Amino acid sequence: MTDAHAANARSFGAAADLYDSIRPTYPAAALRWLAGEAPVDVADLGAGTGLLTRGLVALGHRVTAVEPDEQMLTKLTASTTGIAAAHLGAAEALPLADASADVVTAGQAFHWFDRDRALPEIERVLRPGGVLAPIWNVRDESAGWVKALTEAIGDSQGERDALAATEPGYFGGVFGEVEYQVFAHEWPMDRARLVRLVQSRSYYLTADEAKRASITAVVNELVDTHPDLRGAESFAMPYKTFAFKARPV
Repeated sequence: MTDAHAANARSFGAAADLYDSIRPTYPAAALRWLAGEAPVDVADLGAGTGLLTRGLVALGHRVTAVEPDEQMLTKLTASTTGIAAAHLGAAEALPLADASADVVTAGQAFHWFDRDRALPEIERVLRPGGVLAPIWNVRDESAGWVKALTEAIGDSQGERDALAATEPGYFGGVFGEVEYQVFAHEWPMDRARLVRLVQSRSYYLTADEAKRASITAVVNELVDTHPDLRGAESFAMPYKTFAFKARPV
């Protein structure tokens, strides 16, 4: 893991409230596909402020959240009810017992893990027949204004990894059989929410003030000038939600 990658991974804690208020949730159909209909024991890694955790709890699963950033974990525990447990910890050294989870999830987080260290740990905590189930929301660039947004501000590591995970070998030699499905999702937006959404991304959080101002200006210009958005008081951000189930070899 490079120093820049590690810095980006650690950037979210100071913006925990913003992250929790503006980042999209996940479609219930995707979560049912990941974890099934019957209640199971789920370990949600890189749980952040609990966006995925709460969706899994709402479906009746017994969820243990693991998050390496203390500020994010504090937000999670303050805003999430019904969890089985919450631990400060990293995917590379899980504070969980052997064979204690039926499903291990990671919402918008797996790309931050050191896979060489995390994958054996995930295998350790999975029960026989269990699955690793990372999930990513990826902006749907079939919408013209979304493509223009990406061209203006760039994509993210998560968006790149969601696509990379569809290719053989992404989950290394520890996990072999991989299934994935893509689900349509939307998140309500207006100008202020779009600006805040972009400001919750690691490339904004780690930027200097001049770069931050430039990013914000670009987003405002897009809303002012793009024919899909110009004059619109509200609109939806379309996503493709990539959901994976990987099983140990």
